[in-house]
Amino acid sequence: MKIAIIGTGYVGLPTGVGLAELGNDVVCIDREPSKIERLNHGQLTIFEDGLEELFKKNAQAKRIRFTTSMKEGVSSADVVLIAVGTPPHPVTKEADMKYIHAAATELAEYLTGYTVVATKSTVPVGTGDDVETLIRKKNPTADFDVVSLPEFLREGYAIHDFFNPDRIIIGANSERACALLKQLYQPFAHKTTILCVKRRSSETIKYASNAFLAMKIHYINEMANFCEKTGADIFEVAKGMGLDSRIGNRFLNPGPGYGGSCFPKDTNAMAYMARQNGVDLTLIETTIKGNELRFAQMAEKVIQATKSDTPKIAVLGLAFKNGTDDCRMSPALSIVQELIRRNAQITAFDPKAMENAKLILGDKITYADDIYSCLKDADVLAVLTEWEDFKALDFEKAAHLMAQKVIVDCRNMLDMNKALEYGFSYQGVGR
Repeated sequence: MKIAIIGTGYVGLPTGVGLAELGNDVVCIDREPSKIERLNHGQLTIFEDGLEELFKKNAQAKRIRFTTSMKEGVSSADVVLIAVGTPPHPVTKEADMKYIHAAATELAEYLTGYTVVATKSTVPVGTGDDVETLIRKKNPTADFDVVSLPEFLREGYAIHDFFNPDRIIIGANSERACALLKQLYQPFAHKTTILCVKRRSSETIKYASNAFLAMKIHYINEMANFCEKTGADIFEVAKGMGLDSRIGNRFLNPGPGYGGSCFPKDTNAMAYMARQNGVDLTLIETTIKGNELRFAQMAEKVIQATKSDTPKIAVLGLAFKNGTDDCRMSPALSIVQELIRRNAQITAFDPKAMENAKLILGDKITYADDIYSCLKDADVLAVLTEWEDFKALDFEKAAHLMAQKVIVDCRNMLDMNKALEYGFSYQGVGR
């Protein structure tokens, strides 16, 4: 099929590469000329594990190309995917729909033949109706259907998740649109469920899923706090809980709180939509408040590990999770900012996210070139992102470099017994 994707971010680009790998003719559209120029020269604009190889392969095969021209991308497309940002409003926290509405209005005049316009972005319930109205107003004779096609790609694992989906949800109010998208995703029909539902149900599924996962993370973090006070071990507790098939073992890893571009934004948007509709979602509201407090709790944990009034803290990890360079709503950055407010001197290292972190933190911290230059003269080592590289920490080398042998492992990444063996004071989460 001929596919147009509007937006080349952490959703649009992996989706475009994935669809190209399936043999489709894909055109990715973005308004930033510099970004399109880089992509057309074979340079990725984001880091996503496993993306580069497939990107280069399909670009060379001319199955995927990039343009700033909406007309070039949308004309003759069978499916147009809208994958632009829906950032939270700074006050209300509702999803800002200006980019969705702008894309819908602009693409309308270039529709030719029957086209399915699908929203990949996470959008409030009823957005499909708005997009349909905008397109119909701009191009009354267009033959099209608007569909909700939520993405469930985890950042850092987007390529894996594209080719191994848990489910594919198609929110369509017409059989014709549902049939076309089932054809597009036919290569996955043997390995997953392709579920066609009402458009508004599909829009709700995405928010309901992310809000539930956020609540699960907050729950295990509260259990971790309980374990620390009572002498229980959160690893043992989580393992015992996860053996219950009704609960499952995923998202039972305690840590510094949830972050990234999805969970914080989507829980806030879900809560806002509920208030607008007169529905009391107490669990989600409590989760949001508790997660915001979590960052301060983690910062306090780090500060309490040293007696210095101006501690030197080595931070490993700035991205919101491993496998990505995305620092949006990163728990690591929230903790770092809290530590700065408490007069800490921060030196940080991240294998992929340094440049993005600099855009947010600027010169408020020092940036190290590698793990061990980060540790030099530090009073405390704080592990804030779960990069695999950190697991191989040389404790003997670290002990010689650090001013004090203190570790606060907010991701439970390091070998606690080995740390103790080399004389470190070690604190994990929930132990």
